[in-house]
Amino acid sequence: MTRTDLDLAGRALGGSVRAVSDDLFAPVESLIQPAAPVHDPSAFGSHGKIYDGWESRRRRGEGEDDWVIVALGIPGVLHEIVVDTAFFRGNYPPEITVEAVRLEPAADPLSAAWTVVVPKAPAEGSCQNHYEVSDPGIYTHVRLIIHPDGGVARLRVLGTAVPDPRLLGGRIDLAALAGGGDIAECSDMFYSDARNTLLPGGARSTGEGWENQRRRGAGNDYLVVGLAGPARLSWIDVDTTWFIGNAPGEISVSVRDIARAWREVLARQAVSADAHNRFRLPVGVVTDAVRLDVHPDGGLSRLHVYGELLPDTLTGLVARWLGVGPEPALLQEVW
Repeated sequence: MTRTDLDLAGRALGGSVRAVSDDLFAPVESLIQPAAPVHDPSAFGSHGKIYDGWESRRRRGEGEDDWVIVALGIPGVLHEIVVDTAFFRGNYPPEITVEAVRLEPAADPLSAAWTVVVPKAPAEGSCQNHYEVSDPGIYTHVRLIIHPDGGVARLRVLGTAVPDPRLLGGRIDLAALAGGGDIAECSDMFYSDARNTLLPGGARSTGEGWENQRRRGAGNDYLVVGLAGPARLSWIDVDTTWFIGNAPGEISVSVRDIARAWREVLARQAVSADAHNRFRLPVGVVTDAVRLDVHPDGGLSRLHVYGELLPDTLTGLVARWLGVGPEPALLQEVW
């Protein structure tokens, strides 16, 4: 599996629209939905053609531009902005600018001092417009400015999650995307993405979990999770909710040691379908990555790995967040 950036603004991770200049023709909340935009050429409403996206009215004044502010679901370092103008052909913005800022939770983004991360650039209609971001800062909000008006179907803010480490003390879910975990490797994602298992909240169907195809040969399926950092583990929860006839028969758990070798810490255990399967791990297990093997195959909705970050790990993460020192080695990729 090739590791890819997260859509930090996506609704699935808790992204939300905080403010918008105008969305008369199409509601701005569609901008951050995870599903691809759709289009019905025959659909019209009281304000005109119905679009799956955000569309502002036509600007008539000089120097006026429309904009939207999105709070990221997880703070992070931005790598690429995708402005998807799918189906907007005669009403897309000809140019865009993207700004970003890092704010405390209660701060007002309307009065923030924004940093330009994508200078004013041309955009095309009915396509995905990609813009590289080279700024290394950690941000919590982005502002998309469209010059002067028009429609955008989806906004994707791709990057690396850097959660506020001041919230990571004590026992936490070390595997969660919101805490800094991520999928490092997966044997098979035929039906759905393994990353779904690390999303916030519970799945609403098997499509919101991880499901592999039926294994007909030898071996078994597995996934590897890079944790938020080196940590002392307590227990895991293998959540098979919604997986009734397609849950694993058994699971086993291994961890990676300081020599980068894998060792089993939980021998094969039977799991129940459509249930939370909780297993306590041996005392003193310290690792930065966990491998879950499903025997022989089968899907799950969520995977939670509970434990505590090592004190030095947490100190290094806080130092980076506050900008009081160079990025520690602990923050390098763990796979």
